[in-house]
Amino acid sequence: MTKDTKLATETATQFTAEQVDVEQIDSDNGIDLAAILKPYHRPDDNNIVSGALDEGKVAALALAGVEVVINLQPDSELDFDEATAVKQAGMQYEQLPIAGADDLKQINMLAFDSLLRQYHGKKIAMHCKSGSRVGAAMALRAGWLRGRKMETAMERGHRYGLTEMFEQEVHNRLLVPR
Repeated sequence: MTKDTKLATETATQFTAEQVDVEQIDSDNGIDLAAILKPYHRPDDNNIVSGALDEGKVAALALAGVEVVINLQPDSELDFDEATAVKQAGMQYEQLPIAGADDLKQINMLAFDSLLRQYHGKKIAMHCKSGSRVGAAMALRAGWLRGRKMETAMERGHRYGLTEMFEQEVHNRLLVPR
């Protein structure tokens, strides 16, 4: 057992005693991800959204059965070699750097959509520093690429972590037809 796996197991054991959502914990191999990942959004069984990861969180995701990690942080925001940690934990790793509002453009949303399609049906953890960029990307994907109405696209974004940080920017971008 590696140091990171041991840390994740100890952390998971510590938090599973609080079992807020027993059904969700059961689907995550007994790991209470809500207690480990901050912020934490679970829009459905196969998608997890969180803030920045570290070695212990990567190990917890692997123990919870996550198959793919999609990182929207640019390298300048990372404190460790996330790609190596994720791959060593047995998961697939994808990085699509979205540094801020300027990167919320259609070409990046097409790339994001491609990743989600590639791993459709897999258990995916998506993250950025706070989770808000993931929510922004999901809202723009829903509006621009899926043709959803503004309200539906924004609601999708909120379920995936969209916060006030990017809310107005996403709203304004959805007003422009693609």
